[in-house]
Amino acid sequence: MATVLYRVGRGAFQRRWLVLFVWTAVLVAVGAGAALAPSANDSGTSFMPGIEAQKAYDLMAKRYPGANGNAASARIVFVAPHGEKVTAGKNREIIEEFTTAAGKGPQVAAAVDPFDAGTVSKDASMAYATVSYKVAAKDLTDAGKTSLQHSIDMARKSGMTVEVGGTALATQPSAGGAAEGIGILVAALVLLVTFGSLAAAGLPLLTAIIGVGVSTAAIMALSSTFNLSSTSGTLASMLGLAVGIDYALFVVSRYREERAKGHAPQEAAALAAGTAGSAVVFAGVTVVIALAGLSVIGVPMLTKMGLAAAGAVVIGVLIALTLIPALLGFWPNAVLARRNRKGGMTPERHKTNGGSRWARFVLRRPVAILIVGTVGLIAVAVPAMDLRLGMPGDESKPTSTTERRAYDDLSRGFGAGFNGPLTIVVDAKGTHDPKDAVSAISDKIKSTEGVVSVSAARYNASGDTAMISATPSTGPTAEETKDLVHTIRGERGSLESATGATFEVTGSTAMNIDVAQALQDALIPYLAVIVGLAFLLLLVVFRSVLVPVKAAVGFLLSVLAALGSVVMVFQRGWGAGLLGIEQPGPIMSLMPIFLVGIVFGLAMDYEVFLVSRMREAYVRGERPSEAIVSGSRNSARVVVAAAVIMMAVFSGFIGAGEPMIKAIGFGLAIAVLFDAFVVRMALVPAVLALLGARAWWLPSWLDRLLPRMDVEGEGLTQQPSQTTSGSSTQAHQPAGI
Repeated sequence: MATVLYRVGRGAFQRRWLVLFVWTAVLVAVGAGAALAPSANDSGTSFMPGIEAQKAYDLMAKRYPGANGNAASARIVFVAPHGEKVTAGKNREIIEEFTTAAGKGPQVAAAVDPFDAGTVSKDASMAYATVSYKVAAKDLTDAGKTSLQHSIDMARKSGMTVEVGGTALATQPSAGGAAEGIGILVAALVLLVTFGSLAAAGLPLLTAIIGVGVSTAAIMALSSTFNLSSTSGTLASMLGLAVGIDYALFVVSRYREERAKGHAPQEAAALAAGTAGSAVVFAGVTVVIALAGLSVIGVPMLTKMGLAAAGAVVIGVLIALTLIPALLGFWPNAVLARRNRKGGMTPERHKTNGGSRWARFVLRRPVAILIVGTVGLIAVAVPAMDLRLGMPGDESKPTSTTERRAYDDLSRGFGAGFNGPLTIVVDAKGTHDPKDAVSAISDKIKSTEGVVSVSAARYNASGDTAMISATPSTGPTAEETKDLVHTIRGERGSLESATGATFEVTGSTAMNIDVAQALQDALIPYLAVIVGLAFLLLLVVFRSVLVPVKAAVGFLLSVLAALGSVVMVFQRGWGAGLLGIEQPGPIMSLMPIFLVGIVFGLAMDYEVFLVSRMREAYVRGERPSEAIVSGSRNSARVVVAAAVIMMAVFSGFIGAGEPMIKAIGFGLAIAVLFDAFVVRMALVPAVLALLGARAWWLPSWLDRLLPRMDVEGEGLTQQPSQTTSGSSTQAHQPAGI
């Protein structure tokens, strides 16, 4: 591996113009593809095949042909001034005028008058009208939206409070915020402090931005073809930027180290690609395994998000191995520290720095550090036992949005469960009297504890299928509603025996419950897949049995601590206001399993980068304790810088309006904090110190079976090298460098 990558780095340095041209051409090509590609269709990406709620939707689509389940709708809530009623003459007239005007708008299928539909609260303080459309929300024209908004504005002038829910005029969440730019700025400052050179700090940022540009444009170009959601692009850019900076950081850092040893620029670039590049490849592969492994869950949206993010990581690896050496070829001395650019190369093989001092501190008291670190992470992880999954809706939005105010008004006027009705699809095909069967099922559901009301059945054209809406007494995300769904489904067997008809429960509330349960059930198999594959990969990389085990245990500690922190903030609301979270609630169903996948990949990144330098020192003859100090001296500062950069980038996405992106940004930032600074920088050297030489034990029979990848670069000692920094390669550098 090291020898192959050595040649790749050397070739990229020599043919830098060709490499630059290829990456420029790729960026232009995917950019043109993104500009010409049609917009993506986000509909249906959150559904999971095989769950009951999805089966019910499929049955509805089959038995009610022509019905557009994804059609846009708007629920307009009218609240009369204090002491008045919506049924009063003037207020009623305004509502009826609104319904008439809204019904004449472009693309409108129907506008239902609340007085005809009976959608008036018991105290007549509020009512709601429903406006349904012929097309999905994404296909609504500006004229259609403007027409509805104009009718709403006219109604508001009457003095009534008018709020809007539904999908037609839904507020689109922002993908990021000003904090995202602050994260990049923090990354630049960390790089500048780490390298002491503007060029060395700017190079990882530049190449990471190029990589994100390529991956984001490619996702946009393919979004319509593969029905990729906007969240896929946001997540890919988040990970692409973070790993792109980190991978470039490791290669540039190793290049500077090789130059300090006296190697010529071309040789130093080749050696950096062969050594640090090997670690980058294996780290990237672990991230890709974790992200691509999301496909085993069975959620199309999650699969697409994982594969899109994995593609961004692959691009980051390729750029680190090719574009970085090529750019170093143009400016071989610019990335060096100021003192080295002036001619004084200072090898740091035995120099004491913060990394070596910290390693010696850990070596003096490994047991105490191991106990304190482990107990601390377990304590933070305890709240994860109370993890509740769900799919937050309008109730989780800020009160500044009209959707949230409409949700609160409807809950107050019609009950908490009104915002999350259950849809029961009754299949009475083959029964003697379908209407009697539907009536019996409807009566049974209506008598179920926790059900407030049941609507009249709506039959299909054949009269053998009916849809019933049941309103719970509790809100969509309440545990009582989840229990109610299970209770209704539990009555199916007896009702089917009595009536000959069967039914399934669906609707957004039941769908969210089913998705959450399916994801929870899939978490353990998913962990087994990615941990198993990564164990085999690390077994090959480090040629040790205990190091991969230690890496997996450390990952579990950091990810559980991260989940515990997410529960504390997003579910329990501790400090939630500081992150702009107005309404704590269940954790989005997709978030934990996605967090597990990404954190696992990033945890293995730090494991590979840090431990590979320790292993490199060990295989070159240093004693186990000396190897820990040497590895920390050479990599601790860079690992810390990489972790701070990742935390800054991920923290930037906490400012996003999309709840899932906000939660993932926070979860990833806190997970990197735990994994890099507690697990990898403290627990890893403590465990290795206690194990000593046993840490690198591998059975002889297994040693013969495993392929030799040469991550440490032992084979590079046989490569012809130019050890004089004044080699002819410097003759090609631009003037003034």
